[in-house]
Amino acid sequence: MFELSNLPYEYNGLEPFIDEKTMKIHHDLHHGGYVTKLNTALEKYPELQDKSVEELLKNLTTVPEDIKVAVRNNGGGHFNHTLFWEILSPVKSQPSQDLLNSITSSFGSLEAFKEKFTSVALTVFGSGWIWLVKDNNDGLKIVPTPNQDNPLMDNSGTPILGLDVWEHAYYLKYQNRRPEYIQAFLEVVNWDKVNELFK
Repeated sequence: MFELSNLPYEYNGLEPFIDEKTMKIHHDLHHGGYVTKLNTALEKYPELQDKSVEELLKNLTTVPEDIKVAVRNNGGGHFNHTLFWEILSPVKSQPSQDLLNSITSSFGSLEAFKEKFTSVALTVFGSGWIWLVKDNNDGLKIVPTPNQDNPLMDNSGTPILGLDVWEHAYYLKYQNRRPEYIQAFLEVVNWDKVNELFK
């Protein structure tokens, strides 16, 4: 069965960019809710309970029809948030030279990547995520997904950076000012973790 892991920093560790109250609600209640609902969905299918969340999401077509939507939504929510907490950090870091080279090749520069990432994040209508994805040819691309979907679900590549643009991720501090939230997110990216995932 799946478990909610602890944050790798204190709830207030990302202030002033992401506030303590939002982190508590987002991690404990929202992410915790996805874990609970995923486990509930899998209760009558013990053969699925030993699979990783990545295996479940990459093979949604094999998940029984009566729980497919629950696994997609809650398994996606669990995977997405687990990655999200890991690619945030109060400690400043930078892209590795290899990652920076790939970003430059794909987008022109790190600043151009941030501008493009922000632009795509602002186009998401309603709730969803924005991903930096290492595709199956080792290139990089920016991919938006709705709801709790992610690039594992269509096997389009490996997500190495993800931004949650559901309102619960930022509304207490930023209200409807999504551009400010995106800028704040870019200030606390854990590039060391992104570098690791890129490898």
